[in-house]
Amino acid sequence: MRHGGKVLIEQLEAEGVDTVFCVPGESYLAALDGLHDSNRIRTVICRQEGGAAMMADGHARVSGATGVAFVTRGPGATNASIGIHIAQQDSTPLVLFVGLPGRDVEDREAFQEFDLRAVFGSLAKWAEVVADPARLPEYVSRAFHMAQSGRPGPVVLGLPEDVLTAGCDAPVVRQSRPAEAAPTPSAMAELASLLAAAERPMVILGGPGWSASIKARMEEIATRLDLPVAVAFRRQDHFDNRHPCYAGHAGIGPDKALAEAIRSADLLIAIGARLGEMTTSGYTLVEAPSPKQKLVHVHPSADELGRVFRAELPICASTGAFIEALARQNLPSRPGWADRRAGLHAAFLATRRPDPTPGTLRMEQVMLNLDDMLPNDAIIATGAGNYAGFLHRYYRFKEFRTQLAPTCGAMGYGLPAAIAAKLASPDRTVVAIAGDGCFMMNGQELATAVQYGANVITLVVNNGMYGTIRMHQERTYPGRVIGTTLVNPDFALLAKSYGAYGETVTDTEQFRGAFQRALDSGRPALLDLKTDPEAITVRQTIAQIRAAAMKG
Repeated sequence: MRHGGKVLIEQLEAEGVDTVFCVPGESYLAALDGLHDSNRIRTVICRQEGGAAMMADGHARVSGATGVAFVTRGPGATNASIGIHIAQQDSTPLVLFVGLPGRDVEDREAFQEFDLRAVFGSLAKWAEVVADPARLPEYVSRAFHMAQSGRPGPVVLGLPEDVLTAGCDAPVVRQSRPAEAAPTPSAMAELASLLAAAERPMVILGGPGWSASIKARMEEIATRLDLPVAVAFRRQDHFDNRHPCYAGHAGIGPDKALAEAIRSADLLIAIGARLGEMTTSGYTLVEAPSPKQKLVHVHPSADELGRVFRAELPICASTGAFIEALARQNLPSRPGWADRRAGLHAAFLATRRPDPTPGTLRMEQVMLNLDDMLPNDAIIATGAGNYAGFLHRYYRFKEFRTQLAPTCGAMGYGLPAAIAAKLASPDRTVVAIAGDGCFMMNGQELATAVQYGANVITLVVNNGMYGTIRMHQERTYPGRVIGTTLVNPDFALLAKSYGAYGETVTDTEQFRGAFQRALDSGRPALLDLKTDPEAITVRQTIAQIRAAAMKG
């Protein structure tokens, strides 16, 4: 006989879990007691539940395993909900365990009680409450199967306090083994026919199920066929950006040549990508529900195929199974493909020629410096904000799983994800990039980095405003500024107060030296990058946006 908390942790060990992220709560003390006895699971204590859930998401992406977080009822769970939304839209396998009030006070609006199924029902793949301690292994096994199967995503399990404290002798279930969908021979034959007839093929890569070997296989296929390859929004590490077949990033405000190539393609092959709003520029590059291109849509979930787009050829298959099947096809490159591929890669290279921005510290040069200074396997984690546009445009991602960025546009993700990445891969260089508003959403997790020796380098792009909203404000209501101005602390001094290295950078020429000092510090580090507020986007200043809006 063991109490439910120990049964739960034994099942997590059986699932191969090696790290859990949490903010402690009295509702799941028994689970914490189970973690105390585990010599296979590292427990990372975080400073806010949103940070814990984001760390679990970042850990899942870097390690390839299912992320795990523990939070308490009510306020803790709702704080964590942002991480569940990120994992859902980014197709990240994650299991969130939520401590709940005991069953004896259920439905009385007891202390911090909430309806877990209702709150998380639209955010997660599955949300349920375990009512019997003997069924804990069953529910955990199902949670891991669901989190990993088809289109991966988050699962939320509620754990009433008395379920965790009750004694039981439930046996451990063997590790989950999710099924993998594979393409049929007839689907691959039809794809071969479509390729044979195509004059302007285009490939977009994205979604879940990738690995370094699958990425390398796709690069081999693209080379052999002279296929131009673009990546979906914030999936730039799915294809080496230096590769001669790389056509660019189909993200926010894509290059005109890439946008036109996608729009005018006579065959569009989307592998793993959902083709969401950001990747399709508001469903204008690929029109819903009937694309003008012949669309081959490859996705691991049958529920996703046909959900938005009527594909010429829908293929329900995991990314790996499909690319392996494609590699076995004896497909020749067609006349004209090589020239088109070369032209699109040249257009991508042209986008890396910097457009000068105002101020003494220019983010385009900072990103070019990072591209030069960082090793190929360095991990860069970002949240949301216009500052990320400079990274998307000027930094080249070379190896798989070097980009951690929420496609749902959640602020505050960069630092927690970077910490999780550093804990999972301590030998790799990990950089978090955040705007000043973005950093303040979860900047307290710098304490977690110091506590666990996660020596990440955080770059705070500090322009004293919520830049993205200010940009939209100027476009819609030019000159009528309200609600977007920020008064910030001394970020370098704040970092030092946590025990991290801190330095302020005000000039482009200072950056390389400051970044090297941060690398050499041997502890978590933060560089406060003071940028000109006018440098609001990679292409336009605030003054230019305002003038255009007032003129129009």
